[in-house]
Amino acid sequence: MSINSNNIKKFTYHNIADFPEEKEDRAPTKTIPKSLLQDFLKILGREILKEDQPKLEEIEQELQNLRTEKENSQSQTDESKSFTTSTSIIVQLQESGYIKDSRKWLSKKGFFAVGGRLLEDVIRALNKGTIGLHETTFSGSGSLNLDSTKKYEPSDDLRLINVPRSLLNAIERRSGSKSTIQLPIDLQPDDLEVYETKRDVSVAVVYCIDLSSTMRYSTMFGDMSRIEAAKKALWSLFLLNQKFFPSDSIYIVGFGALASRVSPYDIPYLKTFESGVGFMHYTNYQAAFRLAKKILQNEATVNKKIVLVTDGHPSACFIDTEEERNKILSERPYSQFYAPDKEAIDAVREKQELSLDTKSGKLVYLCYRYRQVDQYIGEKTILEARKCHKSGIEIDTIMVSEEDSLLSYVNELEKFVKGRSYYINPADIDKILITDYLNDKKSILRSK
Repeated sequence: MSINSNNIKKFTYHNIADFPEEKEDRAPTKTIPKSLLQDFLKILGREILKEDQPKLEEIEQELQNLRTEKENSQSQTDESKSFTTSTSIIVQLQESGYIKDSRKWLSKKGFFAVGGRLLEDVIRALNKGTIGLHETTFSGSGSLNLDSTKKYEPSDDLRLINVPRSLLNAIERRSGSKSTIQLPIDLQPDDLEVYETKRDVSVAVVYCIDLSSTMRYSTMFGDMSRIEAAKKALWSLFLLNQKFFPSDSIYIVGFGALASRVSPYDIPYLKTFESGVGFMHYTNYQAAFRLAKKILQNEATVNKKIVLVTDGHPSACFIDTEEERNKILSERPYSQFYAPDKEAIDAVREKQELSLDTKSGKLVYLCYRYRQVDQYIGEKTILEARKCHKSGIEIDTIMVSEEDSLLSYVNELEKFVKGRSYYINPADIDKILITDYLNDKKSILRSK
């Protein structure tokens, strides 16, 4: 099914401009004007999301061009006019603590600052509709006080009484009866109001991002490739979680033929597996499910979820026994199997800095079929999804592709786990992921 943001309402949002930043490396330097800094950070965010990330020297030229353009602009502020220096902008950003001299050149301060700009863009787009950040209408008993109040009931906690509002009610009652207001004020039960509360429900989510070779394709709706759009979405979502829902846990898994846990701080550096270089570029949902399940098993919360972000259907699965392998070979003598050796695993670790999970399965069966799923792979994948569902883990799938014909298998999979499948424009994945995350929070609060 497709998601309709018009159906998601009753949220409001707070200012998200300032995110926690690293307090280290704050060396004295000439201050970059705020307006220019925001533009510089936007450029850094756009460039670091690219699979073929440009060198910092190349980004330097783009930053200098932007500064020159601003200098020649009629709308330039007095603050910007004073910022004229021959010093490298990259050096200044480095001295300010936003970047560092490393292949992963964003510092933690830079990660939050650049990501914050990306999230602002998403929230700005959501704000044009009816979506925001904090659910305020649906509330119940729990641990978080809201600003809203309600009339006191005998079962309510007296510690939650809104004293100013209750006193005002008593004064208004006496004034209405034309009685003289006397101190101390006589409070009646009908005068009392208590703060409403909501339950602070924690959620653990593993986002499994497809790193197969087709994810590098550009979308029909913009300059970003599918992988770049997905990285932007996950980066924004992680920062939203850190800022507003710190009791929740968000994990990232990248997968091809095998899966790997990814640090959220490494989201900007994710790359797809290249076709023709080994067999890692195949799509193994089963690998993603198994690793995600391992991660969620260590979570105490009952609200657990896997979200699969992919652009296609599975083309690989694990072979767990010799009997399975022989069965496939008896039916399809020319079948292809892949057992990643130490050299291949070390190469992925060195080139993409991914520690592949080899404990979930040793042998991978590979079978790519154009616009259809191999029956054996399809059945094994659904079986793995049902195991996750049986252990209390929900599974949703988001298709970031322009080919809606690929959605049929995903819909079939979701039927077995009572999950949801979304087919979306890749350019909107950031809005969809955040909207879905917030809507789930609302649903959980309402169900308690």
